[in-house]
Amino acid sequence: MTNDFHKIKYGRKEINFELIFQNRKTLGIKVHPNGNVKVYAPEHTSAEKINEKVKEKAKWIIKQKNDFESYHPLTPKRKYINGETHLYLGRQYILKTENSKENYVKPFRGKLIVGHKKTTKVETVLNNWYKEKAQIIFENLIDEKLNLFSKFDIQKPELGIRIMKKRWGSCTSNGKIILNPELIKAPKGSIEYVVIHELCHLVHHNHTKAFYDLQEKLFPEWKKWKTKLEYSLV
Repeated sequence: MTNDFHKIKYGRKEINFELIFQNRKTLGIKVHPNGNVKVYAPEHTSAEKINEKVKEKAKWIIKQKNDFESYHPLTPKRKYINGETHLYLGRQYILKTENSKENYVKPFRGKLIVGHKKTTKVETVLNNWYKEKAQIIFENLIDEKLNLFSKFDIQKPELGIRIMKKRWGSCTSNGKIILNPELIKAPKGSIEYVVIHELCHLVHHNHTKAFYDLQEKLFPEWKKWKTKLEYSLV
């Protein structure tokens, strides 16, 4: 297997890709969460055919790269100033702050409007709102997805919300599910994946084949949504 790096022009955009020759019959393209593009080609495929295929898929490649960027749940460090972008349920919002007698957050027409008292930081108001929404939405999803486990003798787990640097969720030995509030910034499909993943641990406590078989059966698209989260772990 040999690797090489190439690029093509698509309109005003440039697509860089890693070319990997393999013992395979068809040519495949994969866009990774970090934005890297890899092209897997049968051995001895001509450069012309490879470039033609990449150009043919260029629109899809660019869309995939943009999707991964917009779904980034753990956003870079913020200054919490007007015009900054913040995520909520997979959508980007423009932050708009205003002085107020009460603290509040309102998503409205692509903006997150944050009203705050003079004595309260915008960051504090927004993070408290994220945690409140996380508690409600995570709890509702657990109620909803627990129905998938009706044939198993499991009880509704206690939910904990806690910032975790390298994990989206965990399931304790006594059956408590802990979810990262940062997850509320991700699209619903990603949140569903984490919830179902942790609920599966109430049936199979380790990452065994039986665990993955159950996860696959209950949520066939889990790999897609897992991928959207993996690259953001720090």
